[in-house]
Amino acid sequence: MPQSEQFTAPVDAGVRPADPRLDGVLARMRALDAALPPRDGVAVFNRVYLAVTEEVGRRIDRGRFPDPHAAITLDVRFAERYLDAVDPVPGDRRPPACWRPLLQFRRHPGVRPLQFALAGINAHIGHDLALAVVDACRSLGCEPSELEDEFDRVGDLLVSLEERLREELMPGPDLLQIADPLTHLLGAWSLERARDATWTAARALWALRRLPDVAVEFTERLDTAVGFAGRMMLTPL
Repeated sequence: MPQSEQFTAPVDAGVRPADPRLDGVLARMRALDAALPPRDGVAVFNRVYLAVTEEVGRRIDRGRFPDPHAAITLDVRFAERYLDAVDPVPGDRRPPACWRPLLQFRRHPGVRPLQFALAGINAHIGHDLALAVVDACRSLGCEPSELEDEFDRVGDLLVSLEERLREELMPGPDLLQIADPLTHLLGAWSLERARDATWTAARALWALRRLPDVAVEFTERLDTAVGFAGRMMLTPL
């Protein structure tokens, strides 16, 4: 299979999300998609994430989430962390460390589309999702355990999309993939393991909410570790 230059999931402008809040984050993602060059690293990840967020909206409309309000709250808080990192207000603070490698290497000619996509997923799952769970719990007045079903359903969707990404954006033919350095570089990272670690981090942050100094330190260490992994994933090949 020849290497694709971009993820080919359709952008369905006709999707009608179940809540205006979801409509708002979808509008911001579509604006980024229209504004960025297709090969830009942020654009590559944005197309992936836009497809995921549209699918969440469709599944909510079909009643696939037991608590639609909780699912939308988590999804919107999750998306806002990504959007605020890559499309900040002028003069705003620096983006989190987890997003800096992608922003730094987004136009590097030696970085492949799959690397951009998975580096974005790494930053968003490894850091943003844990903080989004805490954000959602505060908004909803609930414990993380009450959001576990929503967390798992979004995570399952991301895992299935990651599999498709690897098929579409991995160079080939298949018999040569074992010799490709990209196979070795990305083979050590697993979205499922990252998702499990994120759930543990979210529960830890929730438990630390009455110890703000410790919570800030924990968040900074998490951000740095995820950023380090992202930098390795973006090694030019």
